[in-house]
Amino acid sequence: MEILKERHEVINFSPGPAKLPCQVLMQAQKDLTNYNGTGVSVMELSHRSQDFNKILTAAENDLRDLLDIPENYKVLFLQGGGTGQFSAVPCNLLNLKPGQTADYLVTGCWSAKAAKEAEKYGKVNYVFPKQNSYTNIPDQSEWNLNPEASYVYYCDNETVHGVEFQFIPETNGVPLVCDMSSNILTRKFDVSKFGVIFGGAQKNIGCAGCTVVIIREDLIGKQMSNTPTVFCYKTQVGNNSLYNTPPTYSIYIMGLVFRWKKEHGGVKAMEENSRQKSEMIYDIIDNSSGFFCCPVNKKCRSRTNVPFRIGNPDSHDVLEKKFIDMAAEQGMIQLKGHRSVGGIRVSLYNAVTVAETKLLAEFMKDFLAKHRN
Repeated sequence: MEILKERHEVINFSPGPAKLPCQVLMQAQKDLTNYNGTGVSVMELSHRSQDFNKILTAAENDLRDLLDIPENYKVLFLQGGGTGQFSAVPCNLLNLKPGQTADYLVTGCWSAKAAKEAEKYGKVNYVFPKQNSYTNIPDQSEWNLNPEASYVYYCDNETVHGVEFQFIPETNGVPLVCDMSSNILTRKFDVSKFGVIFGGAQKNIGCAGCTVVIIREDLIGKQMSNTPTVFCYKTQVGNNSLYNTPPTYSIYIMGLVFRWKKEHGGVKAMEENSRQKSEMIYDIIDNSSGFFCCPVNKKCRSRTNVPFRIGNPDSHDVLEKKFIDMAAEQGMIQLKGHRSVGGIRVSLYNAVTVAETKLLAEFMKDFLAKHRN
């Protein structure tokens, strides 16, 4: 409760930029004007300085420890967000095969945007037909994978629609590329099954401004001739992410978050917390006799972004506004669903605690009891 008081008793369920651990914010506050006795703000450190090099190296090493990243993978800290990687991926990888074709698994708006961007650089094969609504992942028996594709692309967790893969797709040797922006570091997985993994920082690994790219070494150096230099993996690897001025403060915050995760049990503990939090909310939804309704197939429900509607179609708007307003009065904010789908969305990233989720669960139960007909 002391921490909540320090944060004005607000619980932030934002989908991103998302809540940061209080411990991280307090350390950042301490370093803001005088980092580590240097006499300057951490934001003023030269990216070529020894002090910043220590920050960069520590962040990479801690991420490698957390994800058990093999030695034959490089880690980059880039700008442009996940959206920038929608272009960087095809620019760097489409040349892997002569046909310059890529397979895209479109399960939500972010993978759809990535596929649309890739069409500017080569041929995109949509692995399954466009869905009427993004509430399911088609069975793998229905997939149409191209064995000659340069890579297979998917988004592990769609933040808007709440669809999450519960398995790693099998590609029969074709490099697998994954956007893990919203669920990286929430569960353990085998990095060696991927060619490229990327994630924007502003959800589970820091503040906005930096994107982590993890790439297998043999995929580096095949970029198109017109690839923007700042998005060229070979150039960025050769310059240790310092080809141009990197997002230094975002990398610093990211490093603090990685250290916080290691001090709190690592990815294994984050995964258990994620399971507890998501099950808590889904249990209420599923036992509300339809008052709360999640449209996503149970086989692919997201653990980090829980979307749902309230009431019947005639009462959605009124009840959902009341839910958001009443929750805000109790200090629970950023629960409004994405503008493209409406409804409610609860984002349960690593910094959101089990205790905070319990408070939301109790509020949902109370709201259900008072407003169910």
